[in-house]
Amino acid sequence: MFDFSLEEYEKKYNLLAGVDEVGRGPLAGPVVACAVIMPKGMIIEGVKDSKKLTPKKRDMLDLLIREHALGIGIGIEDEKSIDEINIKQATRKAMKTALDNIFTKEGEKISADIVFVDAEKIDCQIPQESLIKGDDRCFIIACASIVAKVLRDKMMVEYEEQYPGYDFAKNKGYGTKKHREALLEIGPCSIHRKTFLRKILHGKV
Repeated sequence: MFDFSLEEYEKKYNLLAGVDEVGRGPLAGPVVACAVIMPKGMIIEGVKDSKKLTPKKRDMLDLLIREHALGIGIGIEDEKSIDEINIKQATRKAMKTALDNIFTKEGEKISADIVFVDAEKIDCQIPQESLIKGDDRCFIIACASIVAKVLRDKMMVEYEEQYPGYDFAKNKGYGTKKHREALLEIGPCSIHRKTFLRKILHGKV
């Protein structure tokens, strides 16, 4: 299913990390990155790009990935950071944080020997391979995309309770019709990305 083979890299490196992010496009909430180190040669059936999975399937695979992973790291950049340094730089920063903070289930910090990242470049000394559509092509990047997506979706469901009216539990911060109508009616809340709203609110942010 994955056309990018890790076999040759597994001969040379011990700990291989996949890194991906979720949340570049939404009007609200953070960008979340994940770094995952899986055992060599492991493939979990059903894993693919998180966008191509149902929420129920994602949740199930997230549990399996967390159960088998040698280590997982998370990086989160909030809406303030996104507004200050732009979404591309915030994404790279979140990815670096995730890569620099990979922990085992026992709480031991570990470092990857090589990193495979979805269409980005991380500021690090570790050898890296940037793959276009990496979450479609590489198993460990797909694993990272699933963990990041499940975590971010849970955050947005919690934000729905704090900031009702925007339908965050369903749209996860993306610019759906209901979300845009709510912005025009009640205005933005504190987790909205102000730099993303200028066209919708005609500069009134």
